[in-house]
Amino acid sequence: MRPPTNSAAPEGAVGTDVFDLAAIGAGLAFAQSLRDLASALRAGGTAGTAVVQAPPGTGKTTLVPPLLANLAARNPGFGRVVVTQPRRVAARAAARRLAALDGSKLGDRVGYTVRGEREAGPGTLVEFVTPGILLRRLLDDPGLETTGAVILDEVHERGLETDLLLGMLAEVRQLRGDLMLVAMSATLDAPRFAALIGNTADREEETRAPADDGARPAPVVDCPSALYPLTVEWVPAAAGRLDERGVTRGFLDHVADSAAQAHAAAVQQDATVDALVFVPGAWEVSYVASRLRGRASAGTEVLELHGQVSPAEQDLAVSGRRAGGPARIIVSTDLAESSLTVPGVRLVIDSGLTREPRRDANRGMSGLVTVSCSRASAEQRAGRAARQGPGRVVRCYDQRTYGAAPAHVTPEIAVADLTGAALLLACWGSPGGQGLALPDAPPPAAMEEAIEVLRELGAVAGNGHATALGRTLAKVPADPRLARALLDGAAAVGHHKAAEAVALVSGDQRAPGADLTRLLAVLRGGREPASRRWAEDVRRLEAIARKEAAAVGSPILTGTVPAAETVGVVVALAFPDRVARRVPGEGSARYLLSSGTRAGLPAGSSLSGHDWLAVAEVSRAGGRDAAGTGAVIRSAAPLSAETATAAAQQLLTDTVVATFSQGRVTARWERRLGAIGLSSTPVKPSPAEGRAAVARALAAEGLETIGFSGAADALRRRLALLHRELGEPWPDVSERALLARLDLWLGPELEALAGGAATSGIDLTDPLRRLLPWPEATRLAELAPEALEVPSGSKVKIEYPAWSEYAAAQSTGEENAPANAAGRPVVAVKLQECFGWAETPRLVDGRVPVLFHLLSPARRPLAVTDDLASFWSGPYAQVRAEMRGRYPRHPWPEDPWTAKPTARTKARM
Repeated sequence: MRPPTNSAAPEGAVGTDVFDLAAIGAGLAFAQSLRDLASALRAGGTAGTAVVQAPPGTGKTTLVPPLLANLAARNPGFGRVVVTQPRRVAARAAARRLAALDGSKLGDRVGYTVRGEREAGPGTLVEFVTPGILLRRLLDDPGLETTGAVILDEVHERGLETDLLLGMLAEVRQLRGDLMLVAMSATLDAPRFAALIGNTADREEETRAPADDGARPAPVVDCPSALYPLTVEWVPAAAGRLDERGVTRGFLDHVADSAAQAHAAAVQQDATVDALVFVPGAWEVSYVASRLRGRASAGTEVLELHGQVSPAEQDLAVSGRRAGGPARIIVSTDLAESSLTVPGVRLVIDSGLTREPRRDANRGMSGLVTVSCSRASAEQRAGRAARQGPGRVVRCYDQRTYGAAPAHVTPEIAVADLTGAALLLACWGSPGGQGLALPDAPPPAAMEEAIEVLRELGAVAGNGHATALGRTLAKVPADPRLARALLDGAAAVGHHKAAEAVALVSGDQRAPGADLTRLLAVLRGGREPASRRWAEDVRRLEAIARKEAAAVGSPILTGTVPAAETVGVVVALAFPDRVARRVPGEGSARYLLSSGTRAGLPAGSSLSGHDWLAVAEVSRAGGRDAAGTGAVIRSAAPLSAETATAAAQQLLTDTVVATFSQGRVTARWERRLGAIGLSSTPVKPSPAEGRAAVARALAAEGLETIGFSGAADALRRRLALLHRELGEPWPDVSERALLARLDLWLGPELEALAGGAATSGIDLTDPLRRLLPWPEATRLAELAPEALEVPSGSKVKIEYPAWSEYAAAQSTGEENAPANAAGRPVVAVKLQECFGWAETPRLVDGRVPVLFHLLSPARRPLAVTDDLASFWSGPYAQVRAEMRGRYPRHPWPEDPWTAKPTARTKARM
């Protein structure tokens, strides 16, 4: 261990430093910014806040924690410095590096705590943790009484848990003025975080202006970039990067081949050059690494770096080349993008792809999707090649793709399932994030959906605050639904088996179609690191289950569960909406989930053919994997129909479903598990069920399901005109209005249809008369008569337009019609029957002129007019000249004003 020293203390040190910053910071660019950061923190009073903005590789993660430890050590009873890292591998690597530079044993002065692993003790001064670890500490100890400073690293990655910590720790500082808080970002978005964690003025200061809310933005401390010259090459693939199934194998081959060629050329010039290859996920890492082992230069060591490899393999990848060791190519997910520095890397090969969470609210699905990485991420990846000397980045895509990528990463809070976050916020006392200063507010719909899930679990009360059960579930390091399933499942399958299933489901991502029951058997007998990590998770979860199982009260399931269905039972308890049944007649790979979503199994999955599945993960997908459903089952376990209905019994419903079709009401008694039909039996509908069925059919298909007789249609048209011209009390008889008042005007007929009457026996004329207003209805024949007597003595039916016809004519116009002719009542009559008629009749108390269609003797239209006097004085002469030779037996007088109106020929007049 290095002795305490004052050799590189920031200005004002008093000889109590516990870390030798000069020795630790040798060669690191951020050493130049230590004094600025120390001054910024002192400016906040007893303890301050600051935002550190520095590119990856400058040494901020190595130097800022010991600086804060030195500052805290000058106060009596100072607590430890807690540093969050977004990934377990980064937390372990950062702790190992700082301990090595300090010359102390890991776990003594410098340590770490991640899920299932801890190297820290009572004397630890700097502890690296994942955000989830610190969140749960906050719930247990909201004041963080044993902590003197918190550093939130990589806040620019916008992880959901880090965003929550920003808001929660800002509240802690309002109560604890001695808690130092530093946020560190590798991008230029620092002012955003500075505003969130700004200093609260000292409690003694009461002189601020009334408009001042007491908050000041935290100071931002920059660090100059330590980049050497960087060469950028664009090497796009001939084939596309993505298809319906995800990343194409052709593109991954291109990435691997580009990496092999670029690295071979680099080591010919400088044998010390190592390469770092970025691909989006664990499967792609394994695929590219496997291809590289057959194509890289002889003796090249190809290493994999992602969350599923063992801690020892991760440490090997990030520890740098051994003295005299072979050249290395590290194939990694984006965890090496900013939170890890891999020594020796001077060449980066970038696929330009990443995995981000996405939530599909309509289908009730969430998961990771492959998308183009942001431009900020691409720059950080490229910068990894120029930390220790001139570097080179090979981008396996073109500049247009780069330009079309988003500028920054999508905040996880905007796209992820928020159930776990909602529970943490409820336990914190900020239901839904109310009153909490977060970088981005959670989407209201997603948060309300998450809170509703928590209500169903019994985790939150009506006011949104956590119940006792909710606080118990928050202690389980898993999704709240899995946490509840752990406790419920313990009563059904035992504490150990329930813990096994939850540890299995909450583990790392699996390939589509994974059979969880088979995977459990592999893990139980395995000796590889994945099995050991899983076994440790099982022990931890089993201890929680034994301690807290009584918190849920009466168990959902009782009785014996077959051994082959233990995993399926726990999954079904956690996600009853994902219990799935194979769709009969659609092959062995298509399933209907109880939520109503259809999903497919990839070809070759051992789950194909099982009638029932408990689905742990389902995500949107296309192509063969989805079996034409638009979604793919990523992991599931088989179970029987009896077990499925018992585990998801809250979704069981027994209902009578009545339908009205082809003029008749029929009904069936149906038992359903959510959207899954279990059984169906014909029954006689009750009158209420029949009425509801008819009403639903009419609402869906319209009143034409019954049909309007000629008389009913004519009455409806007359009423439509009166409502249009006079308004109330004349009724609105549009489709929408009639459907909204079915019981008012169609009640007896609905009863008849519900009782089995046929639609053919129902005339809607009398039902429509029930809508007539009294005493105004006595003027119906006067205001809108059925027929009009013309000068010849004939009574001609008036054709009233429907409201829909009026609206359509008004929007499109009628060719060869008088102005404003749309929606007019029409009288079609032979021209000779109107001789001498000068004044055009008007309806509705003179408001609406009748539109005449004047017909030939063969009843073909000759003219359309609502001004008879003008017609006789003008256009009639042209009509007469054209028609008298064609119809010589009918009168065509030169003077229509004095001619006798007639419906007869000249011979019969």
